This record gives sequence, structure tokens and C-alpha cells, in this order.
Amino acid sequence: MKLIYSLLLVFCGLVITNAQKTYTVQGTVQDFHDKTMLENAVVKIGEFSTRTDKTGKFSFKQIPAGQYKLIAKHPDCNDYTENVGVTQDVHLTINLEHHIGEIETVTIHVDHKTKGSVIMRTLDKTEIERNSTENLGNLLSKIAGVTALKTGNNITKPVIRGLYGSRISIVNNGVKMAEQEWGVEHAPNIDVNDFEHIDVVKGASALKYGNEGVGGVVILEPSNLPKKDTVMGSVRLSGISNGRGGEIGANVLKAWENQWFVKAGGSYRKTGDEYVPHHTLQNTGMEFNSFNFSFGKRGFLQGFDVSYSGTNQEFGIYKGAHLSSPEDFYNAVNFGQPYFLDNFSYDIDHPKQQVEHHIAKLSAYKRFADFGKLTFQYSFQLNRRKEYDIRRGELNELPSMDLRLITHSASLIHLLERSNWSLESGISAGYQDNYPNPATKARRLIPDYYRYDAGAFSVFKYRFSSKLNAEAAVRYDFSRYDSYKYYDSDKWEANYAAIFPQFFVQESGSRTLTRPILDYHNLSANLGLDYKPTQDYEFRLNLSRTERTPNPAELFSDGLHHSAAIMEEGNLNIKKETIYNINLSLAGHFDLLRGLHLEINPYLMYSDSFVNQVPSSILNTNRGVFPVWTYQQVKARMMGVDADAELSILSNLKWRSGFSILRGDDLSNNEPLILMMPAKLRNSIELMLNKPKNFYVTLENENTFKQNRFPIRNLPVTFIKDGVEYNETVDFSSTPAAYALFNASIGADLFKNLNFNFRINNLFNTEYREYLNRLRYYMYEPGRNFVVTLKYNF
Repeated sequence: MKLIYSLLLVFCGLVITNAQKTYTVQGTVQDFHDKTMLENAVVKIGEFSTRTDKTGKFSFKQIPAGQYKLIAKHPDCNDYTENVGVTQDVHLTINLEHHIGEIETVTIHVDHKTKGSVIMRTLDKTEIERNSTENLGNLLSKIAGVTALKTGNNITKPVIRGLYGSRISIVNNGVKMAEQEWGVEHAPNIDVNDFEHIDVVKGASALKYGNEGVGGVVILEPSNLPKKDTVMGSVRLSGISNGRGGEIGANVLKAWENQWFVKAGGSYRKTGDEYVPHHTLQNTGMEFNSFNFSFGKRGFLQGFDVSYSGTNQEFGIYKGAHLSSPEDFYNAVNFGQPYFLDNFSYDIDHPKQQVEHHIAKLSAYKRFADFGKLTFQYSFQLNRRKEYDIRRGELNELPSMDLRLITHSASLIHLLERSNWSLESGISAGYQDNYPNPATKARRLIPDYYRYDAGAFSVFKYRFSSKLNAEAAVRYDFSRYDSYKYYDSDKWEANYAAIFPQFFVQESGSRTLTRPILDYHNLSANLGLDYKPTQDYEFRLNLSRTERTPNPAELFSDGLHHSAAIMEEGNLNIKKETIYNINLSLAGHFDLLRGLHLEINPYLMYSDSFVNQVPSSILNTNRGVFPVWTYQQVKARMMGVDADAELSILSNLKWRSGFSILRGDDLSNNEPLILMMPAKLRNSIELMLNKPKNFYVTLENENTFKQNRFPIRNLPVTFIKDGVEYNETVDFSSTPAAYALFNASIGADLFKNLNFNFRINNLFNTEYREYLNRLRYYMYEPGRNFVVTLKYNF
């Protein structure tokens, strides 16, 4: 028995000794792209932790045998996670994604700062949530140098430094929106609540999104996905006093630790006729709904996602903008005589606009250790726009305009990064099919056309030192229009027959059928410098030359644009537009109180082929009286200054200010450019407390100055009153008076997951008109509006 016990003890001792055996785990942490060794990276294996030395090496001397989760972290990198089995000495080579700094001409951004970037302003998640019921145009107007072009009070689109329409590209989750953006009253089909932050980018980095965004690119980015097993989301409910409406929205995300995800969301908003000081405007209600869904896998080395988003919106067009007689038109514009007031309704009657937009996207990427990252993306878009005019009899139920635009786009992008430089290059192709439904029995404003696009770009960024970065970009684009359009025969003979005889197809009564086929070759380039002599000061300079293909309205429009209440005439002679841009940014941080950040951004733009739209006459039709706007190509110069300041008065008290001023000149006609935004000054002060949690109170003041520089485009009108013929002049040129608005907001977390926001817009119910509202002649801007929002997060 003693022998047996002795053998058992020896055996157990061997087992215990074997169980407690330890091994060495060592290795290196390096950049995935260029193999640069990373110093001061944290490496954890189970409960053990260490850091890499100057050569990127790490070492654990005594790790017991077993299975462990290994985690590597670096301040400038994505975390790396791997399951490691330790049954012997182990040597590991860990690759982390380590990005070099990069410069972008203008990036409105705060929480996502990149070293070397030019930062102007923020539109982060907090700002979006506090203004969740606003549309994209109104939301972006909070930024210095950005305002909104309006058709009424519901239809707005962003204007960046005087440029708008197809000169502004909007990128929705990586997809460049294609939605007949040429129209002044075509509001972007966007639900701002789908996004984590919104950036406005100009310069070389913007060239990868296409050559048409000569004024800027608005990039809407969804939230980053958590790398863990979780379910999260929110439900939002808002009440809106002006229009007596509300909004409800929800989103949900399911993510897995293996980096798969699925998410969905949507919203619905309904308001009735809008209130302006002392009156309600008839037929100004709106209805909006959106839905989005996506799934995929986002790994470090590779990933993909499939997504869909759709919006559907219906806007009433103020009836007082569609006047039946020249006398009413004269009285409305010259004397501000209002029509169609004070009968509130939720009904949306004619004239109105219905728009639906669908986006389906497939994207995938793969990283290669030495070759770089490849990204492929395909997207499909369907835009359907119907505009209803006030028509007689059976025609009243037919839309006066019914446009269907289908867009296919594909791109392949390669990104190669090294320790001091990066090169991003790509190719893209696109196809558009625009179909105006002839069942409307009305003249088509925009004809049938096919558009073909192909492009290639390359952006090179180089870091000379920790203080100096440089960037250069070049892009080539080819575009072709293949269209079918009817002209009045007399207009075709007078304007185009001798210039474009190859486009003639046939005569059809008093109309001439043509097939314009137009090709455009565009070359754009940008140079940028970013110099940061100290931690507190930064200097940036960007020079660019961009070429843009004319949009369909500039070339082909011909007829009544119902929702804008104007007649439009395109010009087939318009050539591609070339714009030269100089952009300078000076930023500094000063030790005043708790800190002052100041950034001044002067700029200069010049074009000898600027496409301008101006009112030219008045047309009295059987459907009403409308001003005629025509397109022309001129020499133009725009220059201005944007400035932003933020002062921390106390640790919980901040003052923010933004100022912008712009001067635009039509050098061909020696007059100011039309629709140049007036000078604006915005100030706000915000108090933040921790009890209750995330409590804030904000008071804002917006000052808009009178635009004293405008072209004289007054229009003659003739009408008969009491048997007497009057020949009068409609003052279509004078600009509205200056005005000041005050807004206030308050919010806090009421409970752990419940957030409350309350906002008052136009606190003192100020009566005012905006110069950039194309319906300003007939209506005032909205009066006081109370908006309360409850959001439950889970």
C-alpha cells in the first residue's frame, strides 16, 4: 500500500507540475500597410498586460498554458483582437491599421477630427438630435458660409458660398444622390435622423465624389458599429406647434462580436398649414416618411454591406404664389398684398409636389498587406417626382409634371498608405435614364434623356514633417447626353437650326423634334498645404480648378415649373462651367478665460463660363401669371469670408459665434450676381450642468443683414382695371429688410434612458422675409414655433 500511495503522489505531482507549466509569448506590433513598428502599443493576454518598446516589440515571460483573448491597442489605430492558444512558446506578429494624417480643404466636423484636416464647424449627433424635425437645408444653415435656398418654407436646399443645385453634391452613406437636384425647389430627399454626423468637404479630397460638386460636398455618415454582441436603438416622438403636427421615429441595431450587423429605422412627420405672424398660409402642409434597412459584416481585413433607404414626401405649394391675373401679380409683388390666408387645414391640395426616392447599395472591401485596400460599390437609385398644378376638369387629377429618373453607379477605389504618404485612386461609371411621362398632357419641362458618365481620380497626400502636409488631386470625367426634345419650330429656327443642324429629326405641326447628343470632357485638379508651426496655430491653403457638365435644366428646360411658380428656359448653347478657387484658412487657440478658438476662412472664386439664371420677362398664360427665368453664361467672381469663434467662459459656459459675408459679381454685365446670400452673424451662449444629467440651456441670436447688391431685373406688366389699361413695372429686384431672430432651447436626461428637448424658434414672432426664398414676394417666413422631443434610448 505504501508503494501505491507513493506512486500516486508522484503521479499527482507530475500532473500539478504540468498544469502549472508556463511559456513565453512575445512578438511585434506593426503598421498593417507599411510595416512600421509601433511604439507604446498596449498588448493584453488574459489578465496580463505590457507595452511595446521603440522597436515595436513586446514580451510576456510566464504565461500559464491555456486559451486566451489577445488584445492590442494603439492611440491611432483600430483595436486588434485574436484568440490565442498557449501550449508552447509563442511568437506573434500583430498588424494594426495606422493612418497617416490627411488634409481636406474644408471639413465641417468636430468629433471626428483628423490630424492636418481643416476644421470649420460641427454638425455632430448632439446638434442633429436637438434639431431632429428640421430638414437638411435648414440644419446646414447653422454653419457660417452655408445657407438655404427656399421655395416656400418646407422646400429648402443647401447653398455653400453662393453655389447651390447640381454644384453641391450630397453623399448619402457613400452614395452620391441623383434626384433632379438641378431644380431650385427640389429639396434633398434626406432624413437627417439617419446619420451620426454631417460633414461639408471642399477641395482635393472632394474630387473623389465627382467633378460636379464645385461648390462643395455634403457627406452624411451613419454611426459606427459597436464591436460586441448588443442590441441598441431609440424611439423618438416630437410635437410641432407651427403646423400643429408631429413626428415619430425609431431605429434599432443588432451587432455581433464576430462583426456581423443588421439595422433598420424610419420616421413619419405630418404638419398642416404654416403660421406666419398674424396669418396662416393656405396649402403649406407637408407629409414625410422614411425607412432604411442594412446588413453586413465590418471586419478589419474585409467586409461588405447591403443597404436600402427610401423617402416619400408631399409638400403643398402656397396658393398665393399661383396668381390668376397680371393685376394680382403686380399687387402681390409691389405691395405685398397677400392672398389665400387664414383657413387652417391638414389637406394638401393643388398646387403640390410629391417625391419619392429609393436607394439600394452593395459595397465590399478587402485589405491586402502590401497592396492596400480595394473598395467596390454599386448603387441603384429611383427618383419619382410629380408636380400638380391647378387645372380644369378631368386634367385636375393628372400631374402637370411626372418625372422618373433611374440612376446606376459603380466605382472601384484603391487606397495605398505608407508612413509619410498615401495614394487614393479610383474609377467610376454611371448611367441615367430620365423619363417624363407624356400622360400628363402638358409640355415637358425636362425632356427624355440618357446620360452616360465615366471618371477617374487620384489623390496624393504627403507628410513632409509633423508641421507640414501637402496634397494634390486630379480628376477626369466624361459625360454624354442623348436626349429627345420638341422645340417650337419658330424658336428652333431662330436659335439653334443653323448651329445644330445635325440634331434635327422631323417636323410635327408647329413643333420640331430634335435629338441633341452632347459630349463633355472635364479635367479638375487641386493643390493643398497644411502648415502647423505650433500646437495652437494652423495655416491652410488650397488652390483648385474644377470643370462641371451643365445640368439638364440649364440645357433643356422649357416650360412651367409648377412648384417654383416660374417659367424656365434652358439654353442649348451653354458650355461646360470652369471655376477657379483659392481658399485660405487661419486658425488659432488663445489663452483667454478658459480658452478661445478662432478660425477665419477667406476665399475667392472666378469663372469665365459661370451659368447664371435670371428673371427676364413675365408670361400670362391660361394657368396663371408667371415670371420667366432664363439661363445665360457669364464671367463671374465671388469672394467672401467665413469666421467661427468659440469661447469657454467657464468650464460649463460657452459662447459661439459665426459670421459670413459674400460678394458676387457678374463681370460680363457689370452688375451683381443674383441670389447671393446676405451677410449673416450668429451668436449663441450655452450653459451645461450635470444635474440633471446632460442639462443644457441655449439662447441663440441670428442676424441677417439686408442684401444691398442685386441686379435690376424689374419686369413690365399690363392689365386692365375699371376699363383703363395700366402699364406698370413689377419690382422683382428689391431685397427684403434686415432682420434679427432669437431661438431658445433646453434639454436634459429625465431618466436613465429618456431624453427631453424643448426648442422655441423665432422666439419673438418676428415678421420677416428671406432674400433666398423664391416665394418671398408672396409670403412671410414662419412665425413662432414650439418643438418638444422625447427620445427613449435602449
